[in-house]
Amino acid sequence: MPIPVTCPSCLARFTVSDKYAGKQGPCPKCKQTITVPDKSQEVVIHAPETEGPKDSTGRPVLKPIRRTELNPSTIQIGIAVGVAAICLIAAIAARINGSTPTIGLALVAIGLAYPLASVGYTFFKDDELGGYIGKERWIRVGICSAVFAVTWGLYWFLSYYFGNKSLGEIDTIQMAIFIGIMFAAGVGASLGTCELEAGQAFLHYSIYFVATLLLALIAGVPLAQPISGANPKDPYGLPKPSAPILLPANPNPTPPVNAD
Repeated sequence: MPIPVTCPSCLARFTVSDKYAGKQGPCPKCKQTITVPDKSQEVVIHAPETEGPKDSTGRPVLKPIRRTELNPSTIQIGIAVGVAAICLIAAIAARINGSTPTIGLALVAIGLAYPLASVGYTFFKDDELGGYIGKERWIRVGICSAVFAVTWGLYWFLSYYFGNKSLGEIDTIQMAIFIGIMFAAGVGASLGTCELEAGQAFLHYSIYFVATLLLALIAGVPLAQPISGANPKDPYGLPKPSAPILLPANPNPTPPVNAD
């Protein structure tokens, strides 16, 4: 086995055959006489000791933990796209009919929550740490999606709590405050259940919020004055009937002129 040698004079590095171990000879570069190290001067680097049980040969018997990749499956994407398509058709139908029942809004908010939360978690999870799988994933994403759906109920509750008779009476300041509270609840749920980072949790809830907001706009739901353009006294944005214009009576009417 070749022996690595370093010349102490010119610091040149080279290797020599192990048969010259312990012998002297000239450096091939500076010609200074050097001594080739022998086997006793050889540095051996040992591998670190591994903890845990070992077999009779000293090898560890525990296998390393393999990280499971959580890529969105075809079934997950298909369910999310199917639910979104159904909600879009329902929103268009409600816009054509001119009426959007409250129960329909609630069903849309609930129906989109889990598919969007599940797909969003798959994309925004930390790839280095892996992610939750199996039953624990279902539970965590289920709790997160339930909070996502409740945020729209929170928007409705705050509207009536502050004296608005309908959502169309919410002004710009109230809408900004209510949406801020919704995002605080949604992002907090994503942080607590899915353990995402702050920016990822914000995007996680934003997907659900933007999707449901667009469906509400397509359905023509008067969510607030800035969105629906409704008048505070007329929350559904219907044009008020104008009062008839009354002309003053002529006190001295002119008699018709006879052509004859």
